[in-house]
Amino acid sequence: MQLTSLADWNCSIARTLDVIGEWWTMLIIRDAFRGISRFDDFHASLGMARSVLTARLRKLTEQGVLERRAYSEHPPRYEYHLTDKGKALYPIMVSMVEWGDNWAQAPDGPPVVLVHDACGKITHPVLTCSHCHTEVSAANAHSEPARADGVRADDEVAASSPQ
Repeated sequence: MQLTSLADWNCSIARTLDVIGEWWTMLIIRDAFRGISRFDDFHASLGMARSVLTARLRKLTEQGVLERRAYSEHPPRYEYHLTDKGKALYPIMVSMVEWGDNWAQAPDGPPVVLVHDACGKITHPVLTCSHCHTEVSAANAHSEPARADGVRADDEVAASSPQ
């Protein structure tokens, strides 16, 4: 079944969902972050129809989320690696893990934990403001329409005013 494209919507969430919103796609990306790169390994991990896996890998490659690299010429075989665009999905993935652990709990607890390499401790994702570095949540932030250049009128006035 062909899904309606959201690519032309004037909404960042809709355009993101157009690329990664199908559930098999997110599981492929999860496996790519875990180091899986070959078709047969994705297939073994996910157990999905080969035709669906082929279609999802093709779309992720066309969208620049994965890069296809040949590892065998005879027969032709390829690996799929996350691009910088694909690696930029990491915060989404760890947020989904955190949400799932909190709101869709497994009876035996979380299946994985996130460990910070620098300190070796289990960690949890926290969204912080890029300016003041305090935590950002639905209770203390909101969205506003943006101009085409991404600048708010209030910010432009503040930047041009003498201090």
